[in-house]
Amino acid sequence: MNIAVAKQLDYYTIEDIYNLPDGQRAELIEGELYMMAAPGRIHQEFVHFLDRTIGNYIQNKGGDCKVYPAPFAVFLNANNDIYLEPDISVICDKNKLTDEGCKGAPDWIIEIVSPSSRAMDYNKKLLKYGTAGVREYWIVDPMQQLIMVYNFEHDTFEQYSFSDKVKAGIYEDFEIDFAGISIE
Repeated sequence: MNIAVAKQLDYYTIEDIYNLPDGQRAELIEGELYMMAAPGRIHQEFVHFLDRTIGNYIQNKGGDCKVYPAPFAVFLNANNDIYLEPDISVICDKNKLTDEGCKGAPDWIIEIVSPSSRAMDYNKKLLKYGTAGVREYWIVDPMQQLIMVYNFEHDTFEQYSFSDKVKAGIYEDFEIDFAGISIE
């Protein structure tokens, strides 16, 4: 099915994601297609910092979890009607990993808020991640200089500033010092 036909039906499918022109990214939530703008430099600085910091921790500890920065496909449910590309995905169950991406909920997801993603990150994705089995969800908001940590496994919420060290709930001894990122 091409996108023009899908628009007439007002219901998009995973096939529409696969049929997007090269370079165009979108997310799919229950039949609605959300086009994604190219991320800005500050956004990418945070993605790079978090990917490197989390990846180094896992490697230094000899851990089995894998960290994937966007674009990386996450299919939150079995019928593929929720397709997302979180900024950072940490997956500890290797059985969820396929050549297409992650089938099921990652253990830890981090989204970096940009002006075009604010409503999605704070509302739609929060709800979807919380009900899909994601253990922990961080919203990193460069404009507000805040980090919101939702630990769904323990049903807790905490808020931090960029001057704080933030403990990762899925690990006993890992925290990220956001003061360590320099954005110029």
